[in-house]
Amino acid sequence: MSDGVLAAIIAACATVFTSFLQLRATFGKDVASRAFPTSGRRKSRMPLLFVFLMLGGAAVGGFALSQWLMEHERSMQNELLQELQARVTTLTRSESQLAETRNGARADIEAGVMRRLGLEGVVVLATVAPCKPPLVLNTPALSSPHPGGESAVQVPSPAPTTNPPASTCTEADASPITLCATVPMNATVTELELFVRAAETDTPWSTSRVVPGAETDQARFSEKPFEIPDGAQTKQVCEGFASWSTERARVARMLVRYSP
Repeated sequence: MSDGVLAAIIAACATVFTSFLQLRATFGKDVASRAFPTSGRRKSRMPLLFVFLMLGGAAVGGFALSQWLMEHERSMQNELLQELQARVTTLTRSESQLAETRNGARADIEAGVMRRLGLEGVVVLATVAPCKPPLVLNTPALSSPHPGGESAVQVPSPAPTTNPPASTCTEADASPITLCATVPMNATVTELELFVRAAETDTPWSTSRVVPGAETDQARFSEKPFEIPDGAQTKQVCEGFASWSTERARVARMLVRYSP
C-alpha cells in the first residue's frame, strides 16, 4: 500500500470517527428530547439527518481523495517512466553517435597509417646462394661396323662416366625466386624499386639499384611485376629474380610504394 492511499484511509477514518462522535451526541440529545411534544421531536430529526449526510459525504470524499491520490501517484510514475525512457533513448543515441565517431576516427587513422606506409614503401629482402654448376655426363661412342661389310663383334659399352662439374653457370641453370610485398587490395602501385648486391657487404642500397629485365653482374629481375590476391582485403605485388653467379651469394631487395 502506497503512502498516498494510507493517508487517504487515515483521513477517512478520522472523519468517520468524528462523525460517529457527533452522531452519538445527537442521539443522546434525541433521547433526552423525547419528553418534549411531538413537534419538538420532529424538529430534532434534522441534526440526525445532517449527521448521516456528513457520514456519506465523508465516505465519498475519502474515496474520492484516495482515488485522486492514486491517480496522482500513477501519473507521477508514468512521468518518471517516460523520463527514464527518454534518458535511455538519449543514451542509446549518444552511444550510436559515439560508435559512429569511433569508427570514423578509426577509419581515418587506418587510412592515415596506410597512406604513410604507402609513402614509405614496403621492403622485401631475399638472399640467393651461389649457383652450383651442373654435372656433365660423358657417354663413349659405340663400335662401328668393320670395313668391307663384315660386322665386328659388338662389345658392351662401358657405363657413362661423370666429368668434373663445369666452372660456370648460365641463366638457365639458375633457380629463380619470387619476392612478394603485401599491400591493400584497392592500393595502386606508384613506384617499384629493385636492388641487388653481394651478400655480407656494406654497399649502400642507393648505389645498388638495377633496372627490371636488365642483366646486372650475372643477376636479373623480371621485366614486369605481377599481382595475386591474398585474401579479401590484401594482395601481393611480386617480382621474379634469378642469380647464376658461382662465386658469391646475392641479396635481392624490392621496395614497393603505393597509394591507398
